[in-house]
Amino acid sequence: MKSIIVAFAFLLSTQSVLQAQSFIIVDAATRQPLSGVSVLIEKTNNGASSDTTGKVFFTDTPPGEFSVTFSMISFTTKTLKFIFPLKNAPITVEMERAEAQTEEEVIVSSSRTESRIENLPTKVEVLGAEEVNEEVGIKPGNIASLLGDVAGIQIQQTSAATGNIEMRVQGLPGKYTQLLKDGMPLFGGYAGSFSILQIPPLDLKQIEIVKGASSTLYGGGAIAGMVNLISKRPKEGVFEKTLLLNQSDLNESNANIYLSNKKNKIGYTFFSGVNYQKAKDVNKDGFSDLPKTNGYFIHPVLFLYPDKKNNIYIGYNGAFEKRKGGDMLVIDNKSDNLHQYFVSNKSFRHTLDASWENRINTTDRFTLKGTGSWLSRDIATNVFGMKAKQLSWYTEASYLKKWEQNDLVLGLNLNGENFTKKLPDSTQINNYNQTTIGVFLQDDWKINPKFIVQTGFRIDHHSDYGTFALPRISMLYKINPVLTSRLGFGLGYKTPTVFSNEIDERDLKFIFPLQNIKAERSAGVNWDVNYHQKINGWDLTVNQSFFYNQINKPVIAVMMPGSIEFVNESNPVTTGGIESYVQILHDALEIYLGYIYTNARKKYDEQQPHLELIAKNKLASIIAYEFSDHFRAGLESAYTGSQYLSDGSKTPGYLFAAAMVRYDIHHISLVLNCENLLDYRQTRKEQIVIPPFDNPSFKELWAPIDGRVINLSMRISL
Repeated sequence: MKSIIVAFAFLLSTQSVLQAQSFIIVDAATRQPLSGVSVLIEKTNNGASSDTTGKVFFTDTPPGEFSVTFSMISFTTKTLKFIFPLKNAPITVEMERAEAQTEEEVIVSSSRTESRIENLPTKVEVLGAEEVNEEVGIKPGNIASLLGDVAGIQIQQTSAATGNIEMRVQGLPGKYTQLLKDGMPLFGGYAGSFSILQIPPLDLKQIEIVKGASSTLYGGGAIAGMVNLISKRPKEGVFEKTLLLNQSDLNESNANIYLSNKKNKIGYTFFSGVNYQKAKDVNKDGFSDLPKTNGYFIHPVLFLYPDKKNNIYIGYNGAFEKRKGGDMLVIDNKSDNLHQYFVSNKSFRHTLDASWENRINTTDRFTLKGTGSWLSRDIATNVFGMKAKQLSWYTEASYLKKWEQNDLVLGLNLNGENFTKKLPDSTQINNYNQTTIGVFLQDDWKINPKFIVQTGFRIDHHSDYGTFALPRISMLYKINPVLTSRLGFGLGYKTPTVFSNEIDERDLKFIFPLQNIKAERSAGVNWDVNYHQKINGWDLTVNQSFFYNQINKPVIAVMMPGSIEFVNESNPVTTGGIESYVQILHDALEIYLGYIYTNARKKYDEQQPHLELIAKNKLASIIAYEFSDHFRAGLESAYTGSQYLSDGSKTPGYLFAAAMVRYDIHHISLVLNCENLLDYRQTRKEQIVIPPFDNPSFKELWAPIDGRVINLSMRISL
């Protein structure tokens, strides 16, 4: 018995020694454990490497003070002093990625696992800091142009009077793409109009895009995909100060300011911007091609860091905008019996958001976040007016658990919309109050170093439209060091709404309430193969992807004289196609060539089966060169093939080109940019205004109507 006690005591003491001489090594950016880190205790023969949990042990280190060096490829070598035996072990050591590698390493937050983009089974396209910063000087007013540069996304103006635009992904209308800010859905229902036109890029860190059915990730609406806007965060000891001024030859003016700082346990970011656009009649037909716009935006965020494990942020986002378009004489307050047409939108949006993240340890993380947005929008036209408000809110709690081969996320979310008309009101649109509760589960399973499978499952229950089960699976196979393939499948859904960019504001009074309408359900599959290799200083990427989407029971607007009624069609909408691109980087040279083929069909319409305003063929190219540390220039072009209109006719294809030069001197960056170099306009091909001119109708817009635009911006960064 005595010998057993002695042996047990020896085991306990051995374990205590091991614990006392141990480290846990993690990635400073993601807090993920790092395996294979070389650890050397100087002036001794002790050296070891961290295991798959990030731990490393030493058993025979003599007492005293020693320098310990931690090194790993792609990370900055770190040397720290410790007194052995260690106290409060295991001691956590954070490794920073080497500066040369930082720009290439992209951490994706949309997956909730903080995974690197190259290790994600779901294909995520990221517009990183470099692309966003460049766009700040090119189009500082909003992110529409930046999103339009992404293959598979088509940006098209939908109204000459309001300037509203739509973002079409994989050949589907804009209503099927979910827009998020820092992982929280934005802009739905009555609040959806002018969404991406009211988001300046200056305070964005990056934009993450997932194409195809993505409702499993963040709920309904992501049938065509989702776009997640990631805000900048303050950096320790870095006081960032940026002022941006911009002026275009079409009388658009922008002034933006961004500030950020972090010191110890507190930090902040602050953005404020003003946009002004004078009404412009480019083709001299008496009607505005660009509406008169006044916008003001403010976005302060407070960050709190109580300790190394917890971080909290609380933010406010205000957007206040007035836009008016139509007859130029009416805009100038010179209306008469012949000149009466106008459309005016006045919107005030207040958004509060907050998040608490608790990194319990290196493998566990709890996140609680929420947002609430209140919108007041007043619509006025020459024949009709409407005023209403909408409260939208979203809350989410999630728990991340990391094991050696699995990253598991379990979460719960609750969100809703409350729409209320202001009286008096002449529309037939009903007030509504809708809520959705969802439970989701996601598992990233690293079967082996070459094969990773991501499975997800969500159950949403909507107060009006019932329950939706949403499975999703994505697979990543690393065929060899330069060739990878991803395959994904998922289901999606979208609840109906009467608010659509397709409907003229003057026609809102004709909309019938939704009756016996079912939610749209979808299935989508995406497959891509990617080749990436560096050869003698040349960085080559070749990507080939395929997609297919099917929307069952699509909701369409049946427009008759004096009435607009929404119905479910019995046959589906389908889109399928391919995306191909080649990217070449070499020192200061960048070359991009891309091609997209999209076949979008309305199976319910035998007479006109083609989904309107979707280009079947599109070609894009970019060439940019950095001549010196101070001077950079770029030229991009895109050919948009013919599109079908709602009456079955086809439009001609057209070429769009743009050029940019940037000159940096000290803290100042000057950008001279020209969009639509060839000055291609739809109004050169046809008259888009249809009489009577005191209350006209308009042809569908399939090409630019604002023509060539030249702007000069100055960015001062201190």
